[in-house]
Parts: sequence; C-alpha cells; structure tokens
Amino acid sequence: MSKKLDLSKYAVRTDLALEARELAAEKAGPGEVKGVKFHTEEDHGMTVSRIEVLNEEGAQFIGKLPGRYLTIEVPGLRTQDTNLQDRVTRRFARELFVYIKEMGLPDDASALVVGLGNWNVTPDAVGPMVVENILVTRHLFQLMPDAVEEGYRPVSAVSPGVLGITGIETSEIVYGVVDKTKPDFVIAVDALASRALERVNTTIQISDTGISPGSGVGNKRKPLNKETLGIPVIAVGIPTVVDAATIVHDSITYLLGHLGRQVNEARNPKPSGRLLPKGFSLPGKVKKYTEKDMPSEQDRKMLLGIVGELDEDKKRQLIHEVLAPLGHNLIVTPKEVDDYVEDIANVVASGLNAALHAAIDMDNVSAYTH
Repeated sequence: MSKKLDLSKYAVRTDLALEARELAAEKAGPGEVKGVKFHTEEDHGMTVSRIEVLNEEGAQFIGKLPGRYLTIEVPGLRTQDTNLQDRVTRRFARELFVYIKEMGLPDDASALVVGLGNWNVTPDAVGPMVVENILVTRHLFQLMPDAVEEGYRPVSAVSPGVLGITGIETSEIVYGVVDKTKPDFVIAVDALASRALERVNTTIQISDTGISPGSGVGNKRKPLNKETLGIPVIAVGIPTVVDAATIVHDSITYLLGHLGRQVNEARNPKPSGRLLPKGFSLPGKVKKYTEKDMPSEQDRKMLLGIVGELDEDKKRQLIHEVLAPLGHNLIVTPKEVDDYVEDIANVVASGLNAALHAAIDMDNVSAYTH
C-alpha cells in the first residue's frame, strides 16, 4: 500500500485527484485507500466529490500532494443549459468561499487571480478567458479608496502566458508579480487533462495544494504553491483534453460492453411485448454500459482474441506501446471546444466574482461577465 502509484506505467494522464483515487482504488481492491478520505454527493445533476489526502502514505499511493481536493462533475454542461450553468456557478462560488474561509483569510484579504495557459490555443485558454471576466479592484483601493463601497475586496488579475510566447517561465512571472504587489492569497486557474472522456469540459476541480503549469500535457514546470510563493494558493482546474491512448482504451471498453450486452440478450431474450422488424430498435437513450454488460473472459477471447484477454493495465500499456513510437498519442479535445470553453470559463469567472466579493450575488453577477 505504501508503494507510489506510477501513472505513466499505465499510460494514464490525469490531473484530477478524483481519477487518481479511482486508479488507486482499482489497485488496492475493496475498501478505502489508506491515507485518503473520500466523500461524494449528488446535487440535481451535479456530483460533488471531496477528497482529503491525509499524509505522505496517501500522497504516494495516489500521486497527489497532501491537502483537500473538491470536484464538481456536471455532464449536462455540454448541453448549454443556462439554468444548470447558474446552479453550477452558485455551487462553485459557495465551495470556493468555504475554501477561502477555512484558510483563515479575512473578508478584506487581497487576492491575485492568475489565468494560466496559452490564449492562442482554445483548449488551453480557460485561464486567460476567466481573467477577462474577473472584477479587478486593487487599483481602486489604491487610487480612490473612499469611493469603494462595502462588500468588495482588493482583487488583481494577470494572464502570464506560456514559455513559448514570452520566453519566460510562467512561475518566474507570477513570483515577480506576487513579490511586487503583495497579495494575501493566489487563485490559479488552468486547463487540465482527464483520463475520462465524459469529464472533459464538464468538471471543475478546486484544491488547496497549488498547481504546476503545463502538467496536463506532460510539461514539467516549477509549481505555484504556498511553499514557493509564501502565501496560500487555491488551484481551480477544468479538464479540456484527453490523450489518444485513453480514447482508444475507452473505445475498446465500450465495444466490449456493446458486444457483451448483445451476447447476453441473445442468450437470454426478453419478450418486448411489441412487434418489431428484425434489426430494428426503438429510439431512445442508450443505457451506459456497466460491469454486468461486460462479457466473460471466454467471450472476450472469442470476440477480440488476445486483446480481449488483457486486463485494464496491460491493455493501456499495449495501446501506449503502439501509439507512442508512431507519435500518435495525441492530446485531443472535442470539436465544439470553442463553445464549451467559453461557457465553463464564464461559469468559473462568475463563481470567482461572487466568492471574492460579498456585494456580488447571482442576481447581479451577470453584469460583470460577457
């Protein structure tokens, strides 16, 4: 249990603590993962998961630093339902406000919002898009403090770009800004990578452990956290990409589920009570494949040969070994990414404004975003 989970061995690229815990739980078998507390709840179309990595044992096993991680999963965000977006904004603002309070930061503590990422690349532009819609007030407190009404705190924001644009490490820019402007805490917003297709552009993660710019696509950069900046850092991340190996792996799993369901239905036919032509199915939502739909080991071998016999880890490793030498293990994002990123960036920006400024609520938050 004390052995560190090496995600690279399984060709899994994920920045989500929730997914890292899922991988660790798969390895550990039944029961709780030692050193990690986990709780999840449903909230009318949202799944809110809380993970607390208690010690170094838990940190080594799931590959995440000790601290708190909160994940809000909302599959319906892709439908561009404005009522759902408003509810997600409320929940995100409330959870972020609690994070700020539990860090012991007062209502007038100054904040620096850092929008990490490359504004020229849409999947990586979440951070800069959020910064565009942040209500900045630090200059008002410095130049005309008497004109600032109650309910606002000093907030500044910056999009430092990426190394390829500026020639400067992102961390160096942020260190310099923090050193000169002296904020009380930092909120860093960045795009992440997920191991699950259904979580791309539908998930928000909040953590108090900081963030490493570029980690989602395999880049190693200096982290932004309390140890490096000297002040609390809250990281807000949105998964916008997934790697090709994950897509291939999931496609094989879906194929097995589909074939397994057909095999089970052929062996155990159920009378539908309706007369239907052969090969015709009624329209409706396809049920998600579950473990019950998966064929037996013998059926898997019959359906997919040697590949069907492989367990999850070996299957991922095989796919990675095939794609990586060809340079085909690409980082992929949905074709509708422009709309998805804009929508979720507005949700995050609205939630940040409401959490940082007591004078802003859901009745007037739209006045500060576009």
